[in-house]
Amino acid sequence: MADAKTIATYDAKAGEYAALVASDQPDSTLQSFIDLMPTGAHVLDLGCGPGTASMHMQNAGLHPDPVDASTGMITIAQEKFQLNARLATFNDITGKDIYDGIWANFSLLHAAPEDLPRHLQALATATKPGGILHVGMKTGEGVARDAINRLYTYVTVDALTGLFTNAGFDVIHVKEGREAGLAGTIDPFVIMRGKKT
Repeated sequence: MADAKTIATYDAKAGEYAALVASDQPDSTLQSFIDLMPTGAHVLDLGCGPGTASMHMQNAGLHPDPVDASTGMITIAQEKFQLNARLATFNDITGKDIYDGIWANFSLLHAAPEDLPRHLQALATATKPGGILHVGMKTGEGVARDAINRLYTYVTVDALTGLFTNAGFDVIHVKEGREAGLAGTIDPFVIMRGKKT
């Protein structure tokens, strides 16, 4: 079940977050994901936020399916970028062999740790054979709230690798780093991509 306090934070700070992630061009991480997609690819933008990534994907000729659990974020995605964004939680992802790629960039970190295996399995089922899963997570251990009341699940690189492998993805890319987010703290993260076998 989606954490109500986390969603409330995103609803309240949707405009602030949209300004934080605003960009005229995709950053190198998103561009490298777009470059992996076939022409006209159907891509799930899981936890799309204000829709910036989906806008860039659409401009690149892809067909994004932007979803988020925050009404505030969905409203911005619809009104600012005219995206066909829809309200959905991780539990709402169903279907088989739908997507060429899934962009879950720092969204699954709000899922409960015990739910991550089934969410990854649902994403694998929804991905076409040979499709790409992109996941961004904060690294560490345990569960904690940040200064603005968002609930996070932290993972180690090894644990995330295991989740990918168990769901049927071959890990093809791992990048670690540190960056500041909406709460203002500089936190370690991992970007991982896998190809569905």
